[in-house]
Amino acid sequence: MSTIDSKLVTAEKPRGFADKLGPDAAAEERVVAAVGRVYEKWGFDRLETPAIEYTGALGKFLPDTDRPNEGVFSFQDDERWVSLRYDLTAPLARFAAEEGVNLPKPFRRWQTGPVWRNEKPGPGRFRQFIQCDADTVGSDNPASDAEIIAMSAEALEAVGVPRDGYVFKINSRRILNGVLAGVGLADASAESTRLVVMRAIDKLDRIGVDGVAALLGVGRKDESGDFTRGAQLDAAGVQKVINFVTLATDSRQGVLAGLERLVGDNDEGKAGLKELAGIDAVLSALGVDDSRARIDPSIVRGLEYYTGAVYEAELTLTVGDTGRAVRFGSVGGGGRYDDLIARFTGERVPATGFSIGVSRLVAAQAILGLGDANASAAPVIVLAMDRDRMGDYFAIASELRAAGMRAEVYLGGGGMKAQLKYADKRQARVAIIQGGDELAKGVVTLKDLKLGAEIASKLGEDREAYAKAREQVQQEIPRAQVVAAVQQILAR
Repeated sequence: MSTIDSKLVTAEKPRGFADKLGPDAAAEERVVAAVGRVYEKWGFDRLETPAIEYTGALGKFLPDTDRPNEGVFSFQDDERWVSLRYDLTAPLARFAAEEGVNLPKPFRRWQTGPVWRNEKPGPGRFRQFIQCDADTVGSDNPASDAEIIAMSAEALEAVGVPRDGYVFKINSRRILNGVLAGVGLADASAESTRLVVMRAIDKLDRIGVDGVAALLGVGRKDESGDFTRGAQLDAAGVQKVINFVTLATDSRQGVLAGLERLVGDNDEGKAGLKELAGIDAVLSALGVDDSRARIDPSIVRGLEYYTGAVYEAELTLTVGDTGRAVRFGSVGGGGRYDDLIARFTGERVPATGFSIGVSRLVAAQAILGLGDANASAAPVIVLAMDRDRMGDYFAIASELRAAGMRAEVYLGGGGMKAQLKYADKRQARVAIIQGGDELAKGVVTLKDLKLGAEIASKLGEDREAYAKAREQVQQEIPRAQVVAAVQQILAR
């Protein structure tokens, strides 16, 4: 045998690509299913688009321009460059341009699937992840933005986020454009400076007001000593932008009044105010109050294709019984992109949409205790105590599956200890045991593995105490009642 044949050869996984097995993948599927049911209830149809698009179809709206391929993974196919899709919005724009004549107007769709970004990975930041989007194409009515926000709020609640555990933050790029025009950044020649300003505003939560002010001015030196050149606004311009992004009150109406004073007679800013007022009116009619959706001028969103309203959903919850509030951050965002489809057709088509980061939302479920994200994915394991009675074990599993539960029969080797170890690795909630003694009495033994692990962790090495608690973990029930008994354990 050669040297290479005698060794286990492993390949290094590319950094930033997450493998998902069992409960993790199932949790994402359940989130998508719950969100999709909400979207379809509101009248949105499901659409699927290819994972690969012509690179030109993705547009010049991508981050990390200092990295290869401007943030996308690309390769050359014959004479044309193709790329893995960066998001689900650009493929929608291409589809809407191609099928526009055949689509109802407005066209409302939801979609889910993986997207890829050629960016530097980090904690909670992956090069491949799942998104779930909803978009309305063909309506310039602010009511379509409000509908997306209200519907997305219902979708968050459908996956376990409590009504007081999230807030949508809303702004308008048009108001920001009006403010920037007021500081001399209206011309096309000032585009690069406007981008510097928007990137600075987007960092408000991380670096604070003073840090943003520095980036709006000459620049900022961070804790490592690295210096970032600023937008070079004068002191009056810096103060005007700071006044804009820090304007906040407890009510949407209060913010609108403050913005009206700040915008003055600027036409673009006034158009943005009208847009936000329209969103506020519909949200109020839908019962989405100020505690669930507020106007926040510091929200700008990163992508350059946004043309009007922009919005983000942020989670802020109390963890368990600790009373400790945790700000998890954004789990989704979106806005209006009225110019994106025009790149294909030459005709301006209004559109707005919202994207939920599914992987991030699943992580929030686990960290913030929004229900057990993996509960329904955990299988019930039927132990195989006698190889000559496999048919009996499969009959039990079949009955459980017919009742909507996930169940499997152990098919490996080894005795009870090995089988229970397998059930533990499968993160099973219940093990079903029927050996010769149980068969003779017409019963089965149910073992609540999750409860057993919890009791063991509390009692430690106290075997006597654990033996007394055993009756809570393990119970004998008549064979005919196995389905109802397992359902009762799973419902605890």
